[in-house]
Amino acid sequence: MNVQGLHHVAYRCRNAKLTAEFYKQYLNLDLTIAIAENKVPSTGEWSPHVHIFLKMQDGSYLAFFELPESPEMELDQNTPDWVQHLALKVPDMESLVTAKKRLIAGGVDVVGPTDHKVCQSIYFFDPNGHRMELTVDTIIPEMAEALLIQAQPLLEEWDKTKRAPDVAAFKTEKA
Repeated sequence: MNVQGLHHVAYRCRNAKLTAEFYKQYLNLDLTIAIAENKVPSTGEWSPHVHIFLKMQDGSYLAFFELPESPEMELDQNTPDWVQHLALKVPDMESLVTAKKRLIAGGVDVVGPTDHKVCQSIYFFDPNGHRMELTVDTIIPEMAEALLIQAQPLLEEWDKTKRAPDVAAFKTEKA
């Protein structure tokens, strides 16, 4: 199998129209597809819904379902809100800072930029309560190579201890 990339990622939304407007206003994502059905195509079950697709520059989509007859939307209460998020890539720091200013001007709370050493990111919540991240890559080839070399050994160590290893000792021992 040869996975070529992301076609779309789908989330539930409270209101499809307001969601499309938010992503157009703050992230300049265009609504390019809207499909409304009363039955789920894959299962045949009754569930009126609208499925909207917001196109990203690389041709992939951010998609949402509005489900008016389903119980009220809730997010996973057992997972911290910083864990489940969608990170969208922007080309440079200027774009990241511009997006932050636009979000703040619209009354959206924004955290960051946060320097992760491999990228810089800002974080905010969309109108549905989904945590979003905008990120710009800052990784250099040498760092990418070092991270690749230690990825599997780090995962093995984590699997045994369920704690982050001492980074300095880990690099010396494993790399």
